[in-house]
Amino acid sequence: MNPTSLMEKAARIKLIVTDIDGVWTDAKMYYTSDGELMKSFSTYDGMAVYLLKKAGIPTVIITGENSGPVAARAKKLNIEDVYLGISDKLEVFQEVLDKYDLSPGEVAYIGDDVNDYTVMQVAGLTASPASTPAFHILKPDILLERSGGDGAFRELADIILAAKDS
Repeated sequence: MNPTSLMEKAARIKLIVTDIDGVWTDAKMYYTSDGELMKSFSTYDGMAVYLLKKAGIPTVIITGENSGPVAARAKKLNIEDVYLGISDKLEVFQEVLDKYDLSPGEVAYIGDDVNDYTVMQVAGLTASPASTPAFHILKPDILLERSGGDGAFRELADIILAAKDS
């Protein structure tokens, strides 16, 4: 995709929907000896949520994992729409479109693996972290330079915010 049409697509975005594992995290799951799940999140991605919200662009989480750490991170960042344990992400994506009265072209989606495929076929702007194992399947509009857990969500947010400022 040429840079002009990419920036035009990015300028139309009014909401970002994101997967978590492999996007906000390094796709690893850490367990304590007591069986407690732990995840590591980049503060860059947290700042992205704040910057997007300040620009009037909400963030929505749709993830296949039903994870306490994800719920806690979303609560800390004041993300209102958090969908955990979702097997049909496209169905929830459609619900989000209806809730916000948006067309698919006004929504960006960032995902990293095959369970993100159906949503990435309809979202207006798509991105994947550099660490995605499924680039050849997902074919996102943007293959980000940053890996999951290393500010990939922030990189996409910066692209969208720059497009709106231009």
